Amino acid sequence: MIYRDFKGEKLSMLGFGTMRLPVTEDGGIDVKQTEEMVDLALSSGVNYIDTAYPYMSSKSEIVIGRRLSKYPRNSFYLADKYPGHMLLEQDPEGIFAEQLKKCGVDYFDFYLLHNVYENDIDMYMDGKLGVLEYFKKMKEEGKIRHLGLSSHGDLPCLVKFLDWAGDAIEFVQIQLNYLDWTLQGAKGKYEELTKRGIPVWVMEPVRGGKLAVLSPEDRRKLDASGMKDKETSYAFRWFHGLENVGMVLSGMSNMDQMKENIATFDTLAPLGEKETGMLLELAEGMKNSIPCTACRYCCDGCPMGLDIPDLIYKLNQLTVRGGSGNSVAMQMDALPEDKLPSACIGCGRCRRVCPQKIDIPAAMEKLTEEIAKFPRWADTIKERAEAARKAREEAGKA
Repeated sequence: MIYRDFKGEKLSMLGFGTMRLPVTEDGGIDVKQTEEMVDLALSSGVNYIDTAYPYMSSKSEIVIGRRLSKYPRNSFYLADKYPGHMLLEQDPEGIFAEQLKKCGVDYFDFYLLHNVYENDIDMYMDGKLGVLEYFKKMKEEGKIRHLGLSSHGDLPCLVKFLDWAGDAIEFVQIQLNYLDWTLQGAKGKYEELTKRGIPVWVMEPVRGGKLAVLSPEDRRKLDASGMKDKETSYAFRWFHGLENVGMVLSGMSNMDQMKENIATFDTLAPLGEKETGMLLELAEGMKNSIPCTACRYCCDGCPMGLDIPDLIYKLNQLTVRGGSGNSVAMQMDALPEDKLPSACIGCGRCRRVCPQKIDIPAAMEKLTEEIAKFPRWADTIKERAEAARKAREEAGKA
C-alpha cells in the first residue's frame, strides 16, 4: 500500500469512501458485504475511512461505526463531515454529538466542513453562527484531531474562504480527476492549495464511474496507444504523479472494486508523459456531457420525486459521442408519466443545491426534447411538455 505522510500520520493513499456502499434488493445497505469490505480494506493496509451525515440515507455512519468498533481505535483514521450546506438552521453542537454517537467514537481523526461553495460560504463565514469557531473548539478539546473542508466551489470561492479561515484548515478535499483537471478548473485549485502548503484530498476520482467505463471508441484509443490496463487503473494511477495529493477517496460499491483499487495502490506507478497526454486527450472529447456525479443532493427536495441523476445519465447517453438513442427510448417506456423529465415543474430547488452547478431544469427540458425526436414518442412528449410548461407558469404565480 502506498502511504503519504500528513503531519506525522502515515495515511494510506487510498481511502474508503462510504457514499456508495453496496445495497440490497430493497435499496438498503448490504451490511454483510460492507463489513467484509471494511475488513479487507483494513487487512490490506487501507487505514482511512470516510463517511458523512447524509451518506446512504444517513445510515453510513451507523454501519461503518459498528464495524470499526471491532478494531482497536488507533488502527484506523475515521473522517466525518458537518452538513452545513444541507441545513436550514445550523446546529453544529447537536449534529456533532449525534455523529459521534452514530459512529460510536469519542473523537474524529479528520473532520470536514462539508461542501463549502458559493451557495453556503456566507453561512460558513457568518461569525454569529460560529460554525468554524465551534469546530476549532472541538479540536482544542481533542474531539477532532485534524480539521479541513470539502468543496465543489470555484477557485475564487475557495480562495475567499481559505483567506478568511487562516491556518484553521489543515487539508482540503476537492473534485479531482483527469477530466475535471480542465473541465472544472481542478488544476487551478490543486496549484493554489499546493502553493499554500495545504494537502489535497481527492473526491470523485473516476467521476461517479464515468472514467471507469469509457466509450468503445476511447477504449480503442487506449489499446492503440499500448495502454492495455483497465480504465480505472489509469484513472487512479494519474494521482500517483501528483505529489500534493495525500488521499484519494474511492466510493467502492462492491468487493471487486475494492480488490482492484487496492492492487492499483499497492505500488507507486506514476503515468508516463505519453499516458498522461492520452488521458487528457480523451477528456477533451468527453466535454459535451453534463458533469453529474450522482451525489443525489438534487433528489431530496424535488417536489416531483424525480430520479434526476438517472435522467441526466440518460441525457448524456443521447448527447455524448456514441450514445445509444434507442436504448434510452426503451428505458423511458418503463417510467411512469410522473417520473419522466417532462414532469419537472422548473422550481429550481435542485439547481440551488447542485455541487456541479448544473442547470437541472434546463437539462430536463433538453432530455424531453431529445426523446421527443423518436417517432413513437413525439406526440405524447409534446403533450406532456405543454402540461409541464403550464405547471411551471402556475408555480411561478404561487
